[in-house]
Amino acid sequence: MTERRIHPAWTVLGALTVCMLAASGLRAVFGVYIKPMETEFGWSRGALSGAAAVSLLLLGATGPFWGRLADRWGPRRVIGIGLALLGAGVIGSAFIQSLWHVYLTTGLMALGAGGVALTTGSTVISRWFESRRGLAIGITGGAMSAGQLVVIPLATGLTLAYGWRASYLWLGLGLFLLVLPIGIALLRNDPEERGLAPYGASGPVRTSAQAAAVQRAERVGFGEAARVPAFWLLMSTFFVCGYTSNGIVLTHFMPHALEHNFTEIQASAALGVMGAMNVLGTIGSGWICDRFGRRGPLAFYYFVRGLSLLFLLYVWNVPSLHVWAAIFGLNYISTVPPTTTLTANIFGRYSVGELLGWIFFAHQVGAALGAALAGWIFEWSGSYSPAFVSAAVMGMIAGVLALLIREEPATARPMATAPAPAG
Repeated sequence: MTERRIHPAWTVLGALTVCMLAASGLRAVFGVYIKPMETEFGWSRGALSGAAAVSLLLLGATGPFWGRLADRWGPRRVIGIGLALLGAGVIGSAFIQSLWHVYLTTGLMALGAGGVALTTGSTVISRWFESRRGLAIGITGGAMSAGQLVVIPLATGLTLAYGWRASYLWLGLGLFLLVLPIGIALLRNDPEERGLAPYGASGPVRTSAQAAAVQRAERVGFGEAARVPAFWLLMSTFFVCGYTSNGIVLTHFMPHALEHNFTEIQASAALGVMGAMNVLGTIGSGWICDRFGRRGPLAFYYFVRGLSLLFLLYVWNVPSLHVWAAIFGLNYISTVPPTTTLTANIFGRYSVGELLGWIFFAHQVGAALGAALAGWIFEWSGSYSPAFVSAAVMGMIAGVLALLIREEPATARPMATAPAPAG
């Protein structure tokens, strides 16, 4: 009788979860420091908001770069570099003296966080998991939500107790002393490095040389992917995801709630409900994708998102606001597991980083457009209602587009250079 052991893929996933939790939280923490910096330096809200906007665009624009490096170099090295850059940006923020320092350090943090984001994380998971891939991605997606729930209150507490500079400094040191060593010690690029097959894979275990040959043969670049309709459908639907979530809701929910006579405490509590449900919704989405497929659930999520945005227009009291927050929270990041697993299943596990980088870039473009357009609509009409209606309509359209995705492998080149498996 052989001893049943836990597959090392779960250890790798645990380390990845810690790294992504920390990176996601630190990436989103800038808002905590806006008021203290305004008080100390007298900078305008617009000037500081500009730094946040630049960092968001930089985060999306560097996604294909980081993903390509992860596909070619392996995600372990890329995640280590990303954590180091992120930590340098956080510690550097403790020594800000001029406005351009803010733009420099937030840009460095965005650059580093891009190396520990969905693009590189999905590369790790697609290589280590053949089955339960959706659940694994759901866990890391939940970690990204949990990171904001953990790090933002921690940063707030440190700021109140020791000041904003010390808060930045302690968070940066914690990243270098606690998180980076975990990533270096426990992350691995491929299971073949340890003489293993991916979790749930059948057939003989490849050697490292065979795995490298497979990687060269099966990699699908942007040019090849651009000839596959599924790639553009994935980009289009994730553009809508960014438009409806980070762009419209995350940016404008708070002022919308205040315009409708909810207090800041009530609106903040709704955001807390949304954040907590993000974790459950993302993990649950991964489990659903493993059991019921990916295309149907993805379409369902977008349809529900569209309906929930219409429901927001008719919220009438605090309980109904929290009901809306729970529904939208369950749906907020639930699109990540099906989008990521579809990318891996269609284009192969050695192409996920670069291609998901482009898909994530579309998400960030949608977020930027949604944030700007909703602001313009409000200034023109005095109401956010047209913006939320536009987001609801786009959610419905994305649901239709998701149903058109064909989950068929698109690896174009035969594995002529791969050595034959050992007999």
